[in-house]
Order: sequence, then C-alpha cells, then structure tokens
Amino acid sequence: MKIITFSAIKGGVGKTTLAFNYGEWLANHNNNVLFIDLDHQSNLSQTYGIYDSAETVGNIFLGRGKVKIHEIKDNISLIAGDMHLDDIERDIENKTNKNMLLYMWLSDNYDRLNLDRFDYIILDSHPDFSTATKNAVIISNAILSPITPSEHGYNAKFNLEERINELQKEAIDYSSRQSYVTANLFFIANMIKHNTKSSHELLEALKDDPNVLATVPEKELFNRSTLDKTSLSTMAQDHKTYINQHDFFDNIDKTFQEITNRL
Repeated sequence: MKIITFSAIKGGVGKTTLAFNYGEWLANHNNNVLFIDLDHQSNLSQTYGIYDSAETVGNIFLGRGKVKIHEIKDNISLIAGDMHLDDIERDIENKTNKNMLLYMWLSDNYDRLNLDRFDYIILDSHPDFSTATKNAVIISNAILSPITPSEHGYNAKFNLEERINELQKEAIDYSSRQSYVTANLFFIANMIKHNTKSSHELLEALKDDPNVLATVPEKELFNRSTLDKTSLSTMAQDHKTYINQHDFFDNIDKTFQEITNRL
C-alpha cells in the first residue's frame, strides 16, 4: 500500500482535481483506491455525490463514533469529508497527540476494516498546513503539491518545504529519535499555458528540480472534470471524446504513469 497526500498552501491550484483524476486513473489501472477527504469544503466527497454529516472523517479526529467507508464503485472507496473539520481542529488544538490522530486511527482499525485491501490511500487536504494536513503528512509515503504559474504559486513551494521540515523535527519518536515524517515531497507544475510568460518562467525555474514530477497543461476539460463529476479516465472511454482530444488524454495517461513510477 502507498499513501499519498495532495497538499497545497494556497487554494485554486487544482489540488482536488488532480487528486480525483489521479485516483480514478489508478483505479482504472486495476488498483483499489481509498480516498480520504480532509478538506472541510468536502469538494472531493461532493464530486462523488456524498454529503454526509455523520460517520465522516471528523470522527477520526474526535476519537469517537463510526467512520464509514463508502464503496463508490469498483476500485473506488471514500471516507467523506466533514464540513465542521475546521471547528474540530480548533477543539483539539491543545491535545498533545493532535498530529498523530490519523496515524493512531489507521493503526487501530487496519485489521478490523481490512484496510490492506487498498493499493493506494489518497488524501485530499485543505489548502493550508493545519492539524488535519499535518496528520496526513505523517502517515504518507509521498506528498504531491501542485504549483501554478504565479508569483505566489512558486513561493508556496518553499513555504510547504519549510513547514514539512519543521514538522519532521517536531513529530519524533522520543525513544528512537526517529521522525514519523518520512514522506517524499514532490511537485507538479499545473495549469501550464504554452503561450504565457508566467508559465515559461515557472518551467524555467523548475527545470533542474528533481522533485518536480510532471507538467500538466491548462485545459478546460481537466478543470471541468470535478464540476461535471466525471473523471478524465471515464471521459476517455467515450470514443468521440477521445478522438477529439486524443493528444491530451494520451499525455495525461503518460504523465500519471510517470508520477506512479516515481512514487
């Protein structure tokens, strides 16, 4: 099993859209995927038509109540987001183990919920570095963070790197002195336009960075996938749509394969 967190310091960078489409791509390639929605906006959950107010991810952080795993379809399952997760985070702020709650829940429920049936767990976090995001980072094997062509987008890369380094020093096993944070941090250049100065400048700045896994072009088809609740993998199964956009679909398939090979 691999655990992957999609994380970003700022919103509007296509984080949820990437998480949704990458998870769907993995499922389409015969991997069993569990999504965990850690964003209190719950956009990922709503993409799958889930609007739960009970048995959500919030119960993991409250330490009580059931947590429902929705069996969405073949190879896709979901633990729904909680619109009050930001309130819950404030309520547990003074807990000494607040950053380890997801780690402990996975450990306590791994066998009971048969979690080893999943090949991938994909977490979609809120665009910040709050308690829920720190929990996600601690359990992850890899963190994928989109960067967009803007001044603040590029600066967010260094912000996230610094915050993860700080967490790595804080979240340690005091007996062994080993950090619980072992995830590799990778970046995806997202929403890239071939004819803009900002896109060219971003790609130039990132070209020698070994932790930049891929480049995803700006494409309305991609942006609309979560709004239309239809993944690119599903769109590509429609013959007419695929023929009209085959270059884009083939490039996305290659991009997701390259990402998978690096993780």
